[in-house]
Amino acid sequence: MAAQGCTLSRLSLSATSLLLLLLLPPPPLRRSGAACAQWSGEGTTQHLQSIFLGRCAEYLELLSPQLRDKNCTAIWEAFQGALEKDPCSVVPSDYDRFITLSRHAIPRDKSLFWENNQLLVTSYADNARRFMPVNDVLYGRVGDLLSWCRQKNAPELDYQSCPTSADCEDNAVDSFWKRASTQYAKDSSGVVHVMLNGSEPTGAYPVKGVFADFEVPYFQRGKITRVEIWVMHEIGGPTLESCGEGSVKILEERLKTMGFQYTCINDHLPVKLLKCVDHSAHPDCALNSKL
Repeated sequence: MAAQGCTLSRLSLSATSLLLLLLLPPPPLRRSGAACAQWSGEGTTQHLQSIFLGRCAEYLELLSPQLRDKNCTAIWEAFQGALEKDPCSVVPSDYDRFITLSRHAIPRDKSLFWENNQLLVTSYADNARRFMPVNDVLYGRVGDLLSWCRQKNAPELDYQSCPTSADCEDNAVDSFWKRASTQYAKDSSGVVHVMLNGSEPTGAYPVKGVFADFEVPYFQRGKITRVEIWVMHEIGGPTLESCGEGSVKILEERLKTMGFQYTCINDHLPVKLLKCVDHSAHPDCALNSKL
């Protein structure tokens, strides 16, 4: 899908305007980096390799010293293999070696899945000190919030734009998270937690999405003892769905059919208290209110 506004529009010019255009000096030549964006997503993050290796080194040295035997350079080289492919020809299995090299155990009872709540999940997890969502596992941390892809007809990275699912399904970033999420679900154990957004207009539990398509199907019945769902609502925002309603009910019924025990909690108190840090004056967060 080509970005809008990359072709010249037809203009109706008067004779005077045309004469002025002819008299003006020609515009400077465009540098190749200023070319129109071909895809609808953000281009490759600047300094991608440095950020990736820096995050990997920080993770091994400061967050999980027990993983120091892992090789960040080898992990980067395995990740880089996907960047050698056409931007719309990257499939989840292209990250298999990357996952193999960066994979590690997820503490029991510490998995935290989510939809439409990423920043809240990241804050609450607190660098895996409370929970370990996929972006706090090594293979998720190195790619979190980054964008990457190769140019369509050249070996260099594309810094102008990268494809999203609106352009093609087999794009580099979506395939990365599909593969990472599948592994994360397979490695989760004990009580697993799911944070949903009950104020999301499109539904708390998207029936088509990474959680529904690439995590729930890979839950291991022999490893997971219970699924705990937290339906959070925005402070002062609408309560569009809650436990037992709408798309949340669809998730509950799906888990029951799969043979998993589950519980559902509206506005899990520890998470709501964290949300209230930024809304301390709001009536929903008053100490004498029913949190």
